[in-house]
Amino acid sequence: MTYSQRWIWQPQTTRLRRVIFQIHLWSGIGIGLYILLASVTGSILVYSNELYRAATRDPITVSESGARLTDQQLQAAATHAYPGYTVFSIRPERNPVQPVTIFLKEGPRVKNRLFNPYTGADLGDSVPLGIRLVSRLTELHDDLLAGSTGRAVNGGGALLLILLASTGIVIWWPGIRSWRRSLTVQRSVGWRRFTLDLHNVIGFWSLGFLLLFGISGAYLGNPQPLQDLADRIEPSTAANAGTRTVDQVIYWLAYLHFGRVNGIGIPCGGPGLCDSTTKFVWATFGLAPAAMFVTGAAMWWNRVIRKKVKRFVQRPPARTTPAEATGPDTYR
Repeated sequence: MTYSQRWIWQPQTTRLRRVIFQIHLWSGIGIGLYILLASVTGSILVYSNELYRAATRDPITVSESGARLTDQQLQAAATHAYPGYTVFSIRPERNPVQPVTIFLKEGPRVKNRLFNPYTGADLGDSVPLGIRLVSRLTELHDDLLAGSTGRAVNGGGALLLILLASTGIVIWWPGIRSWRRSLTVQRSVGWRRFTLDLHNVIGFWSLGFLLLFGISGAYLGNPQPLQDLADRIEPSTAANAGTRTVDQVIYWLAYLHFGRVNGIGIPCGGPGLCDSTTKFVWATFGLAPAAMFVTGAAMWWNRVIRKKVKRFVQRPPARTTPAEATGPDTYR
């Protein structure tokens, strides 16, 4: 049987598959927690607009009672409420019943507070807690709370996701006799086999989304290399300005990362069934990498860690010599 025939009929016996399996295994172990974080936060942020709307509170208003305080009086009220902080900006609103926003700073810490312009009372944060949490979650997903450095790391992580997806589909191939069985989760099997089947099935059916998230994530993390490649494939000229195919491909690549399909033949111009369905699909497949990590970790535990722990627990105690059994002073 030739090597290609073995790959078609018995891929488990080929050395190449074993090598690819090791690459897949150790890549998954190395970035598993990162993939879990990016997967969960990305799926949540599919609904970022809904989250922002839910976190937006009703406008705060005050009663017009007497004369408005001067900026000096408001500054004194703010520094009295927050000793050690310095006021660096006061932003009044045009509407007289809206509070004044005062910005305070102490070292690297900044506070944006609302104050009653008539009494000087502190009315709370200018930005609701829910809004700040969603914004922080967005920063965590986009750049790991580390600015441009974190964004570049995200680009590298996306490349590793492509590696995992590519090696995973190679490992998935079970041979021509049983490839259909690997498309579904089998019933009436033990939990170990169920975990393996679930891992394989999720990986197969989500492959397109995994590659989409990986390629688009790599571009969003490090856009310049892909842009340079696009310029080489289709150089920019006066004749094709604004109409280059490569620019359209990059545009939709980044756009589809977030599950936005407006303008490509699907009428999702606003809230509705189409918009809700699209977000549900993207959020569901966005969790596929997290599910792959959980099932992969379970298989690794069962195949490697569990066996080592079992051997360690069942290892017989070391034999002792008479001197060791009776103590060191016996034979003096």
